[in-house]
Amino acid sequence: MLCRVANSVFWMSRYLERAENAARFIDVTSAIALGYRGLEETLWSSLLHAGGDVETFHKSYPVASRENVTRFLLFDRANPNSVLSCLGSARENARSIRENLTTPMWEAVNRFYLRVRSAAAEADQVLGQPHPFLERIKRSAHQVQGVTLATWSRGEAWQFYSMGSLLERADKTSRILDVKYFILLPDASHIGTAVDVVQWAALLESTSALQMYRRASGRIEPGRVVEFLVLNAKFPRSVRFCVSQADISLRAITGSPAQGFSNRAEQLLGQLSSQLSYAQVSDIIDGGLHEFVDNLQMRLNGIGDAIGETFFRIAPVDRQPAAASQSQSLTKTPAVVSTVAAKTSVP
Repeated sequence: MLCRVANSVFWMSRYLERAENAARFIDVTSAIALGYRGLEETLWSSLLHAGGDVETFHKSYPVASRENVTRFLLFDRANPNSVLSCLGSARENARSIRENLTTPMWEAVNRFYLRVRSAAAEADQVLGQPHPFLERIKRSAHQVQGVTLATWSRGEAWQFYSMGSLLERADKTSRILDVKYFILLPDASHIGTAVDVVQWAALLESTSALQMYRRASGRIEPGRVVEFLVLNAKFPRSVRFCVSQADISLRAITGSPAQGFSNRAEQLLGQLSSQLSYAQVSDIIDGGLHEFVDNLQMRLNGIGDAIGETFFRIAPVDRQPAAASQSQSLTKTPAVVSTVAAKTSVP
């Protein structure tokens, strides 16, 4: 597989996952805001903090109102993390490797982008009643996922797609946890009250975890929610599940056994997967949930960088004797990601 193809597949899946998660966060925050008059700006600001978009937002918008934040996160092309920007990037990645995708996949991604672009032309109308549109975004994302699962062979391209989606999902789950812990709780006196329970329930709903959590744990308690979203081994949006499955996809690409590693990406991902497998929620809370999440996000970013260095960014190869000190970039010759090549730091 060409490195540029692997890179495009990886980032296509990340952008698709990012767009869906943005719609989830907006929808749930809209529901919470209806019952918390006077806290709207705090609630909507939390979404900007979740995506690290505060500075970009305030360059164009003076106040974090519902309409401003929703417009920024859905349709603003100046925001690289808006749904429209993410889908535009996902579509461009898909278009550049269209021959490697199935026709139904390309059509689903293209249709998803065109649907959101069309809505952006009527943004004022959509922002008046955003819920139906947000539901369409989620359904469109599920359609892409379903078509991909049903029509794409489980080769190297599939593994890169899966790995990108899982890492992005783990990152977003951790970010919304951080937001709840430091921003959404307006006063320490609310801890343990109905306000607190409603917010934790909204957090679960934003990750589609509420029903599965209630089946597993019943009553909503902060510690159990953290444990479910971070350490649960079976729920597909928990951090542990996403990291462990991403590790499986990475090793399926390289052919490395689970007991060792052959490149930096495998080492970092394997270490994180093992630590999450043996972690306890009491250790996370005692050490500080924010500190844990902050460290987790940095490690996920490091894993993403290591994957890029291992598979996508190829070091120059000498074409002349060493004394000549000349090298030729591999951009002039197609680089290949293969099971054998990926076992070194330079594919």
